[in-house]
Amino acid sequence: MSWPYPRIVAHRGGGALAPENTLGAIRLGASLGFRGVEFDVRYTSDRQPVVIHDKVLERTTNGQGRVARTPYADIAALDAGAWFGARWRGEPLPRFEDTVRLCRELGLWANVEIKRMWGIERATGAAVARMARNLFTGAALTPVLSSFAIEALRGAKDQAPELPRGYLVDEIPEDWRDAMSELGCISLHCNYQTLTRRVLEEVHAAGYAVLVWTVNDPRDAKRLLEWGVDSLVTDALDLIGPDFR
Repeated sequence: MSWPYPRIVAHRGGGALAPENTLGAIRLGASLGFRGVEFDVRYTSDRQPVVIHDKVLERTTNGQGRVARTPYADIAALDAGAWFGARWRGEPLPRFEDTVRLCRELGLWANVEIKRMWGIERATGAAVARMARNLFTGAALTPVLSSFAIEALRGAKDQAPELPRGYLVDEIPEDWRDAMSELGCISLHCNYQTLTRRVLEEVHAAGYAVLVWTVNDPRDAKRLLEWGVDSLVTDALDLIGPDFR
């Protein structure tokens, strides 16, 4: 298939150079020339989609508790940057809507990972897809919606079948063909350590693209790009730049 998206993608906005999943991180990645960004979305207790990786707030904010049990008004008051350094003090935990608007402003393609939300995965996938469809209307490149949660991808397909989807896995399962066909995915997103050249060739032969995560050693990046992976997600924005070959 033709893969129109950037080959090198900034993980969680700014990789290891900025507090992850913040607007500041995305601005930093863009300032370094990255044209593609990966970020995570999950819901608050009042169903506001926010950009954060973890189920809990402790690691990347000065808050406590589960994101899914915290209202957005409380989350909006948190500091999501101070843990990373004084320069980033006061950086908020952004809403999905604000993150997309910044990506549109900066001309960035987005790989949106829909996080697993036990019990409401299908509804979460549908809601994120609906918002993504509306927020990305008219964008030069539509986002790719990815998830480890099969039900989230089913919900996204139900709600916005026109938006491309990525089947996100750690270790590539034997039934990847059936899963990708059923979910209507265009790409397989996998841990680069589980990918072999043979499987890459099989995925390509089946008509799908391959995105690998999270590659931080330039030697690994060079090998994978030589194999022909379509996109590579990295934290090492200073070592694996947007034009890395």
